[in-house]
Amino acid sequence: MELLDKLNWRYAAKAMNGEKVAEDKIERILEAARLAPTSSGLQPFEIIVVKNQEIKEKIKSVAWNQSVITDCSHLLVFAAWNTYTADRINYMFDLTNEIRGFKNEGWENYRQMLLNAYPQKDAEENFNHAAKQAYIAFSQAITAAAFEGVDATPIEGFTPSAVDEILSLEEKGLRSAVLLPLGYRKEENDWLVNLVKVRKPMEDLVTVIE
Repeated sequence: MELLDKLNWRYAAKAMNGEKVAEDKIERILEAARLAPTSSGLQPFEIIVVKNQEIKEKIKSVAWNQSVITDCSHLLVFAAWNTYTADRINYMFDLTNEIRGFKNEGWENYRQMLLNAYPQKDAEENFNHAAKQAYIAFSQAITAAAFEGVDATPIEGFTPSAVDEILSLEEKGLRSAVLLPLGYRKEENDWLVNLVKVRKPMEDLVTVIE
C-alpha cells in the first residue's frame, strides 16, 4: 500500500520552486535507476546529472522553454547508447565475470550470441532498443523520487540533437532519450497540482487470460 500511496501522491509537476534536493536523496534515486533491470543486463545508457544553471538554461531553450528545467534542483538526462558494439557488450560480460568471480559456459555462449547479433544491426534499431532500456531505469527513478518526497517531471518535449550537442553526447557515443527534472513543486504556479489524477479504469487497461 505504501508504494501505491506514493504513486498516487506523485504527478508531473508543472512548476518547481528552485529548492535544492539533498544529495543523499539524489543518490538513492540514481541508485534505484542503476538497479533497474535491462535486456541482457547490458545497461545500454548513461545518466547525465545537470546541476549547472547555465547548461539548464541552454537545454530549456530547446525544450519548449519549460520552466521546470531551470527551476528544478537536478536535471537528469537519460542518454542511450547510439548503437551496440562488441566493446560495450564485452565490458558488461567481463564485469559480470569479475564481480561474480567465475566464468559460466552458458553465459559465455550467450555473450557470443549477442556479439553475433547486435553489432551487425542498423544503428538506429540498436539505439531504439537501448532507449527502451533507458526508459525502464527512468521509470524506476520516478518511483524512487516519489518515495523520497521529491517531485519529478517526465519530459519528452525537447530536441534531442540539440541536447546532444549541448552535452557533447555524440563524443561519448550517446543520444539523449528522455529528461527528468527533480525538485519541489511550486503549488501557486502549478495548474495541475490540485487536479484529480486520471487513469484508465482497470477493466479498460488489463485483460486477464485464464
